[in-house]
Amino acid sequence: MAPAADREGYWGPTTSTLDWCEENYSVTWYIAEFWNTVSNLIMIIPPMFGAVQSVRDGLEKRYIASYLALTVVGMGSWCFHMTLKYEMQLLDELPMIYSCCIFVYCMFECFKIKNSVNYHLLFTLVLFSLIVTTVYLKVKEPIFHQVMYGMLVFTLVLRSIYIVTCLYTRTLYLRYRPKVKFLFGIWPVILFEPLRKH
Repeated sequence: MAPAADREGYWGPTTSTLDWCEENYSVTWYIAEFWNTVSNLIMIIPPMFGAVQSVRDGLEKRYIASYLALTVVGMGSWCFHMTLKYEMQLLDELPMIYSCCIFVYCMFECFKIKNSVNYHLLFTLVLFSLIVTTVYLKVKEPIFHQVMYGMLVFTLVLRSIYIVTCLYTRTLYLRYRPKVKFLFGIWPVILFEPLRKH
């Protein structure tokens, strides 16, 4: 909950179902949660460059879409923290679900031939997004959103670990010398050296 000293600002009373711990309108009358708002620039500007780079590199549209989705999440989060209005909260939270579905699709399709489309997975993720959106608009319960988003993130983490384990096996088969290292003690990556030719 927000501190008791919160004041009303340009956007009027808070209508969102969440109000974070930052004191409202303490920095400027125009932005409810100043630091939560401006910190979203990291979710807006770098993904734009990523989308441009993906186009330059000739990557599939799903990768461009994933960068653009991150940008949309950043802009929605900017609007939410700036106003603390329920409509802006939806503009933040629902794109989190949609973008994560795009990430799941990219993750499961990373070993397919170029420009292939997995219609079954695409249909499942679109259906999931529609169901989550419909239910969330009716129940208006942040816990529901957090659980659904958590399920998608959990899927991404499991798939990432699976891919790293598969890469390890593949590099062994190709007679490389793989080593699994953990970045920051938690994220597995594979480092390997090819066998030297004599």
